[in-house]
Amino acid sequence: MRSALHERGQIMKSGSASRRELRVAARLCLPLALLGSTFVTSSVAQQPSASPMQLTLEQAINLALKQNHSIHLSSLSVDQMQSKKDEARSNYLPQIKTSGSVLHITELAGVDIPAGAFGNYPSTGPIPAKSLFIDQGAATGYTGGVGLDQPLTQLLRIHQANVAANQDLLIAKTQLDQTQDAIALQVRQLYYNILINQQKLKASQDQLAAAQIKDEESRSDVARGNALEILTLQSKAAILQAQQENLTLRLQGNDLRRQLADVLGLPVETPIDLDPGAAAVSLDIPSRADAIRIALEQNQDLKAARQTLVKAQAGLAAAKDAYIPDVTGTSRYSYQSGVPLLVHNFGTFGFSLSYDLFDGGRREAKVREARSEVHSAEVTVEKLQSEIEVQVQGIYDRVDELRQMVDVAGQTVKVRTEAARLADRQFEQTAALNSARSQSHADLASATASLLEANCGLSLAEADLKRAIGQMPQ
Repeated sequence: MRSALHERGQIMKSGSASRRELRVAARLCLPLALLGSTFVTSSVAQQPSASPMQLTLEQAINLALKQNHSIHLSSLSVDQMQSKKDEARSNYLPQIKTSGSVLHITELAGVDIPAGAFGNYPSTGPIPAKSLFIDQGAATGYTGGVGLDQPLTQLLRIHQANVAANQDLLIAKTQLDQTQDAIALQVRQLYYNILINQQKLKASQDQLAAAQIKDEESRSDVARGNALEILTLQSKAAILQAQQENLTLRLQGNDLRRQLADVLGLPVETPIDLDPGAAAVSLDIPSRADAIRIALEQNQDLKAARQTLVKAQAGLAAAKDAYIPDVTGTSRYSYQSGVPLLVHNFGTFGFSLSYDLFDGGRREAKVREARSEVHSAEVTVEKLQSEIEVQVQGIYDRVDELRQMVDVAGQTVKVRTEAARLADRQFEQTAALNSARSQSHADLASATASLLEANCGLSLAEADLKRAIGQMPQ
């Protein structure tokens, strides 16, 4: 048996050498024009391309936090809410305004004093001696001044509006934190998927090489009459299947790299070189009970829901304060010219009051609407508390399961490594075919890819747990 295997191995080696010689001879017989074009093509292919960007996992996450478009939009939303909060705060302060006007009157009233209206004396005669007409003001009048209005009872509603604006700002900041956590988790996921794709692609190439060696052996067996023709068809099908898997993995890898470049805020065709050592990164996570407690305190979704509840409560208080009359303290310094019976410069001080006696039920409708928003926010908080506890429990179950998978995958790699070592020794001793040796190494590559996938899955599950408890998965 051993001598037959040795003879078979020697035939396969001699057959491979003969085919290599034929390929070399064919290359030497190429026409000169074709040879020239081949040289040009190879020269173009050997031109140095743009050097890929070297990125570790930590560098990729930091780059995404700086350049990602979604994070930038969330940051702009925070700035917008800050401006609205400053706008609401300004309503606490008195409003100082200035105004002026120029008015022309088509006809003025006056005082008509007839002759002798003040008496008729022998020494002076009638007083006045003739009728007099005294104008009141001027046809064109000028007014201007500076006034100050300080809201008083309106401060109750203004305070509630400031509480709501502050909650809007906190919600925007929480959403920014949510976006950052989601992007960090997405970068980690894409990073690991690319590493897994690379390892699977290597395993697929090993499988293809093993299938090609097995196909050569099958053809040799069929040629010598030791096997049926169907064996060559099966080996050919195995080669085609391996080629299809190889092409699929290449397409997936290209798509994953484009996605990673987009998340990092880079041009999608930017070449990126990843650090394979990042696949073994394990995150420090709390115990199951501590994780649930931290999640109920720090989860971003729950935090945003509680902030929305505070905002709804402020809206309800403001709706009730609408029943309070508006009392405003006012003061004004004025100048006029052309207005009768007033000095040029004068001041006014006092209070103004306004109240809607009838509004068609508008205020009552707003109170009911605000009360419904409060109840809806309360239910949302309770719902999220239950969902988050279930989510954390589920993630922890997945973490425990993935830890077991990592152990099993590690043991599989050890077994495959020993099998590959034995296959190498048997091949050197001509006790095994080259196809068996190649298949052992291909199985080892596949087991290594499975171990990498299990480790990456465990790291992603731990990162998802940190995101669920309101911490940056970094």
